[in-house]
Amino acid sequence: MEWKLFATVFASVFIAELADKTQVVTLLFAADRAAGKWVVFLGAASALVLTSAIGVMAGAALSNVVNARAMSIIAGAGFIVIGAWTLYHGIRSV
Repeated sequence: MEWKLFATVFASVFIAELADKTQVVTLLFAADRAAGKWVVFLGAASALVLTSAIGVMAGAALSNVVNARAMSIIAGAGFIVIGAWTLYHGIRSV
């Protein structure tokens, strides 16, 4: 196993998902006293595994058409655009 790659992917996804909408929704379901905590955990974990599998398959398929450097640039630009849009609307609403 490629431990360095594993650690990099784990840390990146962990930080990206921390305090994300996904975690907030999971927290809300788990806060319900009647909700089975293991059921909430298994549902959330299964959803994350499935979305990760879709991401891996999409990345593998795209890598046949677009090189990795171009995908990184496009993804980075996308994050910058989303961040700028969020910042603009946040400042505008003050």
